[in-house]
This record gives sequence, C-alpha cells and structure tokens, in this order.
Amino acid sequence: MAASAMSSAEVHRSLADVRPVSYWLDDPGRPAAEGALTGDERCDLLVVGGGYSGLWTALIAKERDPQREVVLVEGREAGWAASGRNGGFCAASLTHGFGNGLARWPDELTKLEELGARNLDEIEAAVARYGIDCDFERTGEIDVATEPHQLGEITELYEEMDRLGLAGGAELLDADALRREVDSPTFLGGLYDRDGVAMLHPAKLAWGLKRACLGLGVRVYENTPATALAPHGADGMAVRTPYGRIFARRVALGTNIYPSLVRRIRPFTVPVYDYALMTEPLTADQLAAIGWKNRQGLGDSANQFHYFRITADHRILWGGYDAIYPYGGRVREEYDHRPETYARLAGQFFDCFPQLAGVRFSHAWGGAIDTCSRFSAFFGTAHKGRVAYAAGYTGLGVGATRFGADVMLDLLAGERTERTSLEMVRTKPLPFPPEPFAWAGIGLTKWSLARADAGGGRRNLWLKTMDRLGLGFDS
Repeated sequence: MAASAMSSAEVHRSLADVRPVSYWLDDPGRPAAEGALTGDERCDLLVVGGGYSGLWTALIAKERDPQREVVLVEGREAGWAASGRNGGFCAASLTHGFGNGLARWPDELTKLEELGARNLDEIEAAVARYGIDCDFERTGEIDVATEPHQLGEITELYEEMDRLGLAGGAELLDADALRREVDSPTFLGGLYDRDGVAMLHPAKLAWGLKRACLGLGVRVYENTPATALAPHGADGMAVRTPYGRIFARRVALGTNIYPSLVRRIRPFTVPVYDYALMTEPLTADQLAAIGWKNRQGLGDSANQFHYFRITADHRILWGGYDAIYPYGGRVREEYDHRPETYARLAGQFFDCFPQLAGVRFSHAWGGAIDTCSRFSAFFGTAHKGRVAYAAGYTGLGVGATRFGADVMLDLLAGERTERTSLEMVRTKPLPFPPEPFAWAGIGLTKWSLARADAGGGRRNLWLKTMDRLGLGFDS
C-alpha cells in the first residue's frame, strides 16, 4: 500500500494511548496459572508446550484413551506466546493456502483439503462440546486484491480450484461486490472463501482447551520449562525441569519456535516476528462507514500482506506487512515490540480505511512465528519412535495444530493412518543455512518480494531460484 494521506503527526497521535500488550491476553478473565512441577512425575504421555499444539495433543490423547495418564508442562502460562498473540484466523487449510499446497503436493491436495475441512469441523465441534467461549464465528475470509496484477493471480487461483473440483465454497468478487462486503478505496476485487475459515478469540481458545484438559484429568504444570530430554529404561524417556523430572513412556513436543529438545530439528525453523494493532471499539457510525456487516476475515494479496478482522466488541485488528528476522534466529522478549512497525501499520490502516480518520489504537504487540521453508508444518519422531514433534506452522497454526496433534499421536502409536501416509507428513522442508547465510538470504528474499509487490508481481532471478528450490519467505 502507498503511504498514508494522513500526516505522520496524525498517525502518531493515533498511537498515543496504545498499550504494549496483546489485546487478547489483556483480559481480566485470564485464568490463574496452574502450579509448577516440584518433585518427580510419571505418566504414559508427556506433552511439552502449552500452546495450541500441546493443548490439542493432550486433549485428543485423553479422548482417544481416557485411562491414559497425560501430563502437560509449559514454560510460562498456557497460551501466552503465539497462541495468545495471533489474529484469530482459524483456517481449514493445512498447507498455508491452496496455492502453496498445489505447488508442493499436487497429487494429494484433494485429500489435504478434505482433511483440513474435517479438521475445522472437529474444532468447531470441540468448542461446542467443551463449552469454550472463544467467540467462534464461521465467517469465512476474503483474499483481497489491491493491485491490478493481484486480480489476475486470484482469478488464476480460483480457476485452478474449480478445475480440481475444490471451489465449492469460494466466490470471485469484483470491486463493487467486494466493497458491498467491506468498503475500502484500495479494494479492486477478491476471492471469498465462505466456508473454510472461522474467526475466534485466540487466547480464550487456549484457555478453554486448558480447562477442557484439566476436566479430562490431564495434569498441567505451568511455569515449568522442560530443559533436557533423554532415554530412560528400556522403553521410556526422562525430561528434566527446574524442580523435578518426568518419566514418560512417550513424549510429544509442541514447542514450535522455541528450541526443540531434539536438537537436529532446530535448523528447520527460524523465528519471524509479526506485529499487530488493535483499534478502540468503533461506533455505529464508524462501522456503517466501512459497511463490514458480515465480519469476515480479510487479507490482502501482496507478498508483504496485511490481515485484518473485527472482534466481538467491534474493534479492528490490523496486522502483518513487516516480517522481521533477528540475526542468529534468537527469540527474545525485546523483539516483541517495534514502534517503527506500529507507526507503519497505523499509516497503512488509514490508507485502507480513510473513513476511520481519528480512530485510535488501544493495543500494539508482536511475537515470533515458527517459520519453515515450505510454509506449513512438518512432523517426525526421534528416540526410536518414543518422541514425536510438529513444528513450522508459519502463521497458520490456529487450526492446523489440531491436525498436527493427531499426527503426533498417530506417530507415537506407530500407526499408519490416512494422516501418516501423506507425503506432507513423511517429508521435511529444507533446513535453513547457518549464519550469516540465513540472515543474508532472508534479507535478500524480503527485498525481492518488496520489489515484486511494487513491480506488478514480477519475480526476479533470486525469487525464481528460491521457487525452484522449494524455499521462500513470507510475512
């Protein structure tokens, strides 16, 4: 998007009252943490990580076998990291969108789409079954074109979906039809996925999953980081924590961007920091000015893209665009806030919605995304099948982590299922190179993507080479 027509002083004033904390986590109803582990524990299954990945794994493990003893440990509090900081887009796609899936797994894309749709249905059913109050709305999402070349790209995507018989819930919108849904002078057209995305309150989903786990008998220990993993006995594992050890027959790792206890997995992910703003609640007149009645999620189609949605209390979340990779791939709290990005996002917000001039932002925050080179999760086992892991969701983990939980449990059971038979599950992305090559390569890719956005979508030699190698970088 072009620079905002508002002056920089006006843009900065919109941030005057901003709180540097995730809106989702800034909730007086946030549940108290469970106590830390003190002493030794024994269980059938240990789950490491209290985000969506770990919580779904613990919950489904108890659903599959209520007698199984399951322990979950979390280094801080459940949902405090990516699960409490994302945009709340719960997508059916397991492959970071149809286009990425088509490029990587064309022969099994129909099965992946079917499994993804089923997974989203199962999330909706679990939310109802456990009474999880997370503002779940099956509103769909519109992929918005803001440049002429993007219209051609989304049209080609829709035609490919239609050719494969996978366009059932999708609809192309011209500029007038799109602006009847949401009115912005920057919108030229869009592709509306009516069935494949739900909007929700991400932190409340995590807190509700924790409550459901406790209700089924999962023993949850928070503020309990897992620091080491080693075989124990003939067929078990031992995990060390600051105040005790856990002896388990099987271990599932849902630590995502945090350093894996299986060291050989670490080069497969890098942290990419993403940032978001939340407005104050909009008035009835402000809502009428943009006409956003059906509450869909939206995302523009640029390489450096924005995602935006309306909350239950009529705020707009506006995030994306900048994707910041810290040299060395370090995950540090000091990277969670970036004022220059907040100012850039605020200006771009008013460029998209000039009708909302004068609106202020109440919250601004960031966090690390576990990014892998194929943009969608990878899976595997270690220690002779006694440990399973899933990572690399690359910003699409709200829904796909439930599928990943099923995959990890299948792998730990040694079962060949329709999930574990997938090429997507059986293969890995290419790892990232060591520094300084990772930093230089990611920086060159970001520069090239920005040039493509500004140059009618034309990809330079570097991007074409990355495409051929199956590598990439996205915001």
